[in-house]
Amino acid sequence: MKSVLGGGRVVLAGDVQGRAASALGGWLAGLIADRVGRVRTLQITILWFALFTGLCGLAQSYGQLLAARALMGLGFGGEWAAGAVLMGEVIAARHRGKAVGAVQSGWALGWGAAALLYTIMFSILPEQTAWRVLFLAGILPSLLVLYIRRSVEEPAVFRAARESGARGRFWEIFAPDIAPTTALAALLATGAQGGYYAITTWLPTYLKTVRGLSVFNTGGYLGVVIAGSFCGYLVSAWLSDQLGRKRNFYLFSLCSMATVLAYTLTPISDRAMLVLGFPLGFFASGIFSGMGAFFTELFPTRIRGSGQGFSYNFGRGVGALFPSVIGFLSASMPLGRAIGIFAAAAYALLFVAAVLLPETRGRELAAIA
Repeated sequence: MKSVLGGGRVVLAGDVQGRAASALGGWLAGLIADRVGRVRTLQITILWFALFTGLCGLAQSYGQLLAARALMGLGFGGEWAAGAVLMGEVIAARHRGKAVGAVQSGWALGWGAAALLYTIMFSILPEQTAWRVLFLAGILPSLLVLYIRRSVEEPAVFRAARESGARGRFWEIFAPDIAPTTALAALLATGAQGGYYAITTWLPTYLKTVRGLSVFNTGGYLGVVIAGSFCGYLVSAWLSDQLGRKRNFYLFSLCSMATVLAYTLTPISDRAMLVLGFPLGFFASGIFSGMGAFFTELFPTRIRGSGQGFSYNFGRGVGALFPSVIGFLSASMPLGRAIGIFAAAAYALLFVAAVLLPETRGRELAAIA
């Protein structure tokens, strides 16, 4: 078991680097979106992601792969920052939670498609070729730029702010009247990202080493988690508009906490664990659906990209450290206990941040000064 966990820690180092690059990319994309526009920034990040994903597939050494993967992360993080602001600004207030959250559900579809493509490629191609094909497939999203360029315009609220002469500066998100919102939004994102990374990063290792499942059975369990994730995104998106942003976060943070503790700390059967995988994915992923609309409604238009990009990606950067700490703690305590403790603590942090932030459901963006 120690050798498996040791191998997991080696892979984890690359994951932390990629997530750190994603966090930096999201922060930078938010800054750029406030200056050159949401649509143009989204085009840039998609092309950047596709380019360096393709270069990963062409890498001839570990160093080249590591560098290309880090640069790919900049585009990966930037896509969310630009896309979430764009979606939040073009959708009417009464539907904003549903629309932004529904787009977020694409993450689960991509996760499932990647798992399926992985299975197919490694079944029909040699291992040294299959992984390259998977990376090269990442070039396909660049085709979306053609549609965006022809069909998507800058949001009216952004154009109005630019025409009025409103020009924000990044450091305004730390001004006395906005800094508390920035800090609490960053803590909320840290809770969501930290809990999610704690669960999903170590879950395959936990299933194989602690529960003793085969690779095939582990894939089945992860499939249930992925299915739960997709449903969670959609339900949470709807509830965000029905219950309000804060109540939705209360519900999903408490349920995430209870589910992960039951999954990792209670003596349940493998069959019960399979069933519990659905709510585990449902709540841990669904909690993200409300974040895009909520963050859009927290910041003024002139600094919305900067505020949203910084807060979400501060959480991504800090949350990316949680799996590393879990890996080190697993040397002195059971892996399940380490996962449960850190994930539960992350969701508790999210709950507190949600309590302290204002309710924004129905807020018209033009009214935010």
